Amino acid sequence: MTSLEVIKGDITTVSVDAIVNAANSSLLGGGGVDGAIHRAGGPSILAACRKLRATTLPDGLPTGRAVATTAGNLDARWVIHTVGPVYSQSHDRSAQLRSAYTSSLAVADEVGATSVAFPLISAGIYGWPLENAVWHAIDSVRTATTDVRTVLFVAFSEPIAALLRAELDR
Repeated sequence: MTSLEVIKGDITTVSVDAIVNAANSSLLGGGGVDGAIHRAGGPSILAACRKLRATTLPDGLPTGRAVATTAGNLDARWVIHTVGPVYSQSHDRSAQLRSAYTSSLAVADEVGATSVAFPLISAGIYGWPLENAVWHAIDSVRTATTDVRTVLFVAFSEPIAALLRAELDR
């Protein structure tokens, strides 16, 4: 059984087996969580992402999929990069959002990670409404089949942590 917890903090400072990166499809860094993970983890993460782009992912990482790299200088063994969907009022992309979580857990299982830290995927610059993003995050992880023992949802702000805790308590 997987234990789900919520903490407020900086995902780059969490000590877990794997940190999930809300990446863009290029895997070459960006803003928000992605930029923070690349900065804190150092150049080895970017080098691993460039290698993936040069070999198995020449067109980038598709939305809803996940892939693992080294964690570089982070207090983790792996970074699991996943691409969440950009929110759209006219197209339901919920399945892609949920897949970002479940694919990340599947990759965690593949590499043997038993503790994983997630940010709230797609809720920043990708514009997903917070309460709905929180519901999908918790429900996706709660209903996933995984060997991961501990999932930490790491919220950068107290209001988002409170939303996550409230959903977790339902």
